[in-house]
Formats: sequence, C-alpha cells, structure tokens
Amino acid sequence: MNIFISNISFKVREQALSDLFSQYGKVTSVRIIKDKETRRSKGYGFVEMEDDNEAQAAINALNGTEHYERNIVVAEAKGKKAVTSDGSPE
Repeated sequence: MNIFISNISFKVREQALSDLFSQYGKVTSVRIIKDKETRRSKGYGFVEMEDDNEAQAAINALNGTEHYERNIVVAEAKGKKAVTSDGSPE
C-alpha cells in the first residue's frame, strides 16, 4: 500500500521516515518530494509498505502524531486522477 504523509518537517530525511514506519512492518520505498530547483523538501512524501494490514496499522497509529516537532498527517495515497488529452476529467 502506498501511504501519503504531509506536514513533514523540512529536517526529516527519508531514512527517518523509513525507521518510523518500519515499526509497523516492511517498508519497500520512501520518497520525500523535493523542489526541483532548490532541492528542498516540500513537506510531504510517500512510504510504500508491502502488507496492506501493516500499512493500515501504521496509518492508524501515526496519523496526527508528533514527528520532529510537527503533527504529521498520514493517509492512504490516492492515485492520480485520469484526465483526457484536452485536460478534462475522464
């Protein structure tokens, strides 16, 4: 399951998120989204976990908790909305 995390402190690195979520199960990937020009964190990212039950347990346990002095928001990531070539929703 792909998990979306927002309100991440700009100090947090991917390894810290991996350590946080691995308490609940196997983490397969971690990605903090960065600004293309400044390479600075945009304050959100994604963690992918192998097992959906473990991922749900992590979401339930970590949503709203304090991490690096910020209350993180943790939820199941929703897929990108499909759009047609003219930009309108399908």
